[in-house]
Amino acid sequence: MSTIIITGADLAPQALELLAGHEIVYAGKTPTEESLVALCRQHDPVAIIVRYGKVGAAVMDAAPSLKVISKHGSGTDTIDKVAAQARGIEVVAAVGANAAAVAEQALALLLACAKSVVELNARMHDGHWDKATHKSLELGGRTIGLVGLGAIGLRFARMADALGMRVIGFDPFARNLPDYIQSVDLETIWRESDAVSLHCPLTADNQALLNAGTLAQCKRGVIVVNTARGGLIDEAALLAAVRSGQVMAAGLDSFAVEPMTAGHPFQHEPGFVLSPHIGGVTSDAYVNMGVGAAKNLLQVLARASAAAH
Repeated sequence: MSTIIITGADLAPQALELLAGHEIVYAGKTPTEESLVALCRQHDPVAIIVRYGKVGAAVMDAAPSLKVISKHGSGTDTIDKVAAQARGIEVVAAVGANAAAVAEQALALLLACAKSVVELNARMHDGHWDKATHKSLELGGRTIGLVGLGAIGLRFARMADALGMRVIGFDPFARNLPDYIQSVDLETIWRESDAVSLHCPLTADNQALLNAGTLAQCKRGVIVVNTARGGLIDEAALLAAVRSGQVMAAGLDSFAVEPMTAGHPFQHEPGFVLSPHIGGVTSDAYVNMGVGAAKNLLQVLARASAAAH
């Protein structure tokens, strides 16, 4: 019986049913490279489902039978795709499986920033009534700029359109966009957006895409939302921009280093609404991502087996 390693502590029962013919080995919630190498040496898996941690060349080399690395979700930046390609290992992702969940999280963060939800809640619990002094931001008629128009970006665009926002988007790979999204270049995103939301994968080219320079090009008082990858933002530059008022508020679900450690500069800082990278973590998305990852992996194994015969 061939083995599949899960870099996590569990997998949805519906996904496990699909993988019934294989031995499943869990690496736990915080797998290190060393522990994954050891597990691969011990079990020589045909497939790895990636939930947590990184899978690089050393892990691949410890598993000579490895045919496929399947991401439990859509972002494959934790997998060394160059190393995989060199070794003839396919990398697949459950694209769109968590699109609804992440788009809803982006909307929640956008609204929390525009309506001061967190701040007013804290004030109310402390006994204050800020009706006479507080004004929140109306999103209807404002422009939202989306960077990335994949499954999540498109879903979020539909929500923003329903709020009466003007939607502009940048994605060099997007085709056949719905008529409520105006395709623009990045300069236009920075210049015209009242809120910017990131929905693109992290690559070598877009590291720190939002930095001191691009933030300075934005309108004063812009809202920044990131449910994609923390590495897309220069965190020190964002902190300075929020403190100066250049950025009105930032709603963030992902960070350069995860988990966020105690003493991170965003902690206890007004103007930041933070969540622990849980945009894609709903009970529905957990099932969708597990099933997607399992189906993708089985397709690759079936192809490999057919090619062998």
